[in-house]
Parts: sequence; structure tokens; C-alpha cells
Amino acid sequence: MTIALTTLLIYAKDMQRTAQFYAAHFGYACDYVVVDGLMELWPLHGGAEILIHQAAKSLKFGSAVLKLSFSVADVEQFVAQAAARGLAFGTVHQAHGYAFANTKDPDGNSISVSSRQYRTT
Repeated sequence: MTIALTTLLIYAKDMQRTAQFYAAHFGYACDYVVVDGLMELWPLHGGAEILIHQAAKSLKFGSAVLKLSFSVADVEQFVAQAAARGLAFGTVHQAHGYAFANTKDPDGNSISVSSRQYRTT
């Protein structure tokens, strides 16, 4: 049996705004059409697809129980390019052979960019 993580489902207060955020800053394409209650985003350069679902009014936002981590070869360059597009990241941290930086999406979900996948051991 083969198993793979291929899809992330994100609950959003404003589906359109959240879809635009991931398309503008993280290399996703979207036609912004809601089908079966979901807005689908396709990765332009590999990785998992994202489905955006309208959050119920009772859903509490801001509790960090999951972080999306996007792999990039050069964290500092990515953070600088994101800043030019209006997305601010926190400090770029150096870890054991890699770098990472953190931000949040419009709904407060934690996101990092990390070069961990590209580290040399």
C-alpha cells in the first residue's frame, strides 16, 4: 500500500482572500470557483494541493496546532521577495545547517519557509 500527503484543507473566514494569499505568495494557481464548498489551489512547482473551505462561525482561529512549512533553497532571498510583495516574515533563524522564517496567513495560521530540505549533512 502506498500513502502520501497530497492535500491540505484550510478553513478560512474569507475563502477568496485566503486563496489569493496562497496564490500571491506561495506559488499556487486558483480559478477562485467554489465547487462542493471548496476552492482548489494547485501548486505550480510541486507539493501538496490546498483546498480552502468556508469556516463555520463557531470555529476559533489563532490556536497554533499546525504549521505549514514551505521548502525554499534560499530563505533570505524568499523573505526579501515576499516583503516586496507585501508579506512580512519574522527574523530569519539559522539552525543546524539550514535557515527558516515565520509568518501567518490571513486567518492566523502559522507558516514557515525553510531550507531544511536543502541542507547538507
